[in-house]
Amino acid sequence: MEYIYAALLLHNAGKAITEEAITAVLQAAGIEVNEARAKALVAALDGVDIEEAIAKAAFAAPAAAPAAAAPAAAEAPVEEPEEEEDDTSEEDGMAGLGALFG
Repeated sequence: MEYIYAALLLHNAGKAITEEAITAVLQAAGIEVNEARAKALVAALDGVDIEEAIAKAAFAAPAAAPAAAAPAAAEAPVEEPEEEEDDTSEEDGMAGLGALFG
């Protein structure tokens, strides 16, 4: 995830998203850089309009939230266990306490 954040930071700053720039941002943040991941990210972003992708994600996120909540609402309500009735009466309990004090 930090690789994507680095790319977004570079994009926001108006800098070119290159392997070297991604590496520099991550190293500045104290993250050990995996060169293959940085290279793969740059290759994946080649030709992508980041502004358009952000706009699509911004519109898709609110629409996805209610859809994700719908299955949870469709679940059966949780049944609470019924309380068990005591077979002993309160008088039996008091008699037992009386035996403690003689």
